[in-house]
Amino acid sequence: MPELRGRLSANEQLAPFTWFRVGGPAQVLFQPADEEDLSYFLSRLSADIPVLVVGLGSNLIVRDGGVPGVVIRLGGKAFADIVVEDGHRLRVGAAAPDRFVAKRAAELGVAGLEFLSGIPGAIGGALRMNAGAHGGETKDVLILARGVERSGETIEIANAGMGFSYRHSSAPRDVIFTQAVLQGRAGDRLAIQAEMDRITEAREKAQPIREKTGGSTFKNPPGGKAWQEVDRAGCRGLIVGDAQVSEMHCNFLINRGNATAADIEALGEEVRRRVRETSGVELEWEIKRVGVAR
Repeated sequence: MPELRGRLSANEQLAPFTWFRVGGPAQVLFQPADEEDLSYFLSRLSADIPVLVVGLGSNLIVRDGGVPGVVIRLGGKAFADIVVEDGHRLRVGAAAPDRFVAKRAAELGVAGLEFLSGIPGAIGGALRMNAGAHGGETKDVLILARGVERSGETIEIANAGMGFSYRHSSAPRDVIFTQAVLQGRAGDRLAIQAEMDRITEAREKAQPIREKTGGSTFKNPPGGKAWQEVDRAGCRGLIVGDAQVSEMHCNFLINRGNATAADIEALGEEVRRRVRETSGVELEWEIKRVGVAR
């Protein structure tokens, strides 16, 4: 690939890219310079080489044996730009942190995107999992998503084509999202900022955001709350290795300092087992687990 402009490296440690700070290396890590560079790379990559995309690493466990194939991480201005369009719309890069998008919208007096300030991730992840918080979801504000297929072709997918449901999108799995167009509405800057301040205060009071964590661990079961099921099963504060169920919010797992990915995943599975035995509820992982065990 003589025209490649991005950074390509072998056996790159992925732990520094995840909020849990655990996990093994990527066999190959590619950080493209821009969308064109990403398209060039994918169009020339052998179809039998697996590809995994990671964003801010907030909702991710990389297993201790690392990730075979290619890991693609989007970053830099090319993938994090936030551009204002007519009609209270924002065109944002997939690597733009959700809270930065909310902040920019507030500065512009664009309402309706405040909920993004409560999501610890980037726009690409929000598209893939229909991220939501505090009464809002990605599906409520998305106009269209732009991405690159495994073949290297760029495509745009309208909201209706994303197949959104609770914490899920059925968009093609091989599409790497690069941009999104989000729809807001006219609002008062002070009122928008007040709502974002409320969300921030609520998170700080209720969630262990200053710990090494991955955000909400399990999806809410139908008609219920995951944290209540975990608490009912007596798992608040439960420890496996150096991983622990948060005392503050028991739908959060934390790395107390020296946990391995195996510790964290084993703790999550133990919580699922206890909840199943206590109430018959089958908790589903919200955190994505990738790679191979050591």
